[in-house]
Amino acid sequence: MTRLTRDDVVKAVDRADDVTIAQIIGTGATVEELAEAQAWLANDEPMINDLRPLAQGRVRELVDILSELSEAEEEEGPASPGSASAIS
Repeated sequence: MTRLTRDDVVKAVDRADDVTIAQIIGTGATVEELAEAQAWLANDEPMINDLRPLAQGRVRELVDILSELSEAEEEEGPASPGSASAIS
């Protein structure tokens, strides 16, 4: 298992800014751990039903970082049709 690179994070996390990318890489997590964190965020019920323990360690750190990013995006609301973020 290899540690995350900037390219890995950019591919996996939409609209992540440089600070968030640095935080994610700074956890020392692997691609597999990032995927697991994203699975927890997407829907934790199947993970719990599979009797997986709650996210811990680096996966927990990633869940926290990604959930903060998600909350920030929700607070900003949908992009207006003419905004730069709607174009990208």
